[in-house]
Amino acid sequence: MSFVSKCFSMAIVKGVYRELSFTVPWGHIAAKAWGHPSGRPVLCLHGWADNANTFDRLIPLLPGEFYYVALDFPGHGLSSHRSPGIPYYFTEYISDVRRIADALNWNKFTILGHSMGGNVGGLFCSVFPDLVDKLIVLDGYGFYPTAITAIRERLQTAIDELIKLEKEQGSPRVYTPGGALKRLLQGNRSVSEESGKILLQRGATEVSGGVVFNRDLRINLHNPVRMTIEQCLEFQKNITAAVLLIIAKDGLCSEKAWNPNKPPFSLLLEGYRTHLKEFRMEKVQGNHHVHLNEPERVVGIITKFLQMDVTSKL
Repeated sequence: MSFVSKCFSMAIVKGVYRELSFTVPWGHIAAKAWGHPSGRPVLCLHGWADNANTFDRLIPLLPGEFYYVALDFPGHGLSSHRSPGIPYYFTEYISDVRRIADALNWNKFTILGHSMGGNVGGLFCSVFPDLVDKLIVLDGYGFYPTAITAIRERLQTAIDELIKLEKEQGSPRVYTPGGALKRLLQGNRSVSEESGKILLQRGATEVSGGVVFNRDLRINLHNPVRMTIEQCLEFQKNITAAVLLIIAKDGLCSEKAWNPNKPPFSLLLEGYRTHLKEFRMEKVQGNHHVHLNEPERVVGIITKFLQMDVTSKL
């Protein structure tokens, strides 16, 4: 057991998994897998600043006939950071998913994504509709539109932030294990203490004097390329997968900016209902990390959707 795992060993996780690593031009993408490779494939995509461990408490409760692969996006968890000088373009995450699917020789699979991972899944389903049979989004809408009036300003901010970070960036800050946990919980109010320990097992590394966070500081910067609601709706029309949105009652939809009853998100929901042959939305008690904090609240809904036969409906 590593030093970091020992530090956060109070977080007990069930289920047998194995580590995977996929070579990419800038290094590697790390992942972990549950089940037998011959099982029906499910690609699991974590949210912003999290890592593959976000699924540690959920996947062992899901049906055993599936093969679950949870990756660490570049700049997260145990994956390599992107090359120096390059911002974390959201569209590059689509390329990452395509690379993993190609490496695994998957020609049809399900995507299970939390928050940002769900948005990656939504866009991926739009760009590569023939590859995905089902999309499950945990506390998200599958797209994250930006007002057209804000796009120029966001691009300017993203460029300025990157240059500023490059000038200021030095050695990563070293924390005690307790200090790292405190910092993570301060920045993620929806993460319980036990869940924070689970994330840190993969999100921190031992160094002289303590631990450092693994994530690339560039992921904290504004994304330089965003999509308007009109663009999101146009991409959405290409989705052929069955889609399930699981909304946490105390999660994103409880915030004014994410109100499902007002544009732009009401337009996305209307688009799903209009264009998809199979669309479901379920609300559960819990917060933005309900799948990690209280996986029993979502496991039944996900299991039913995974096992649903959609071949006659698509």
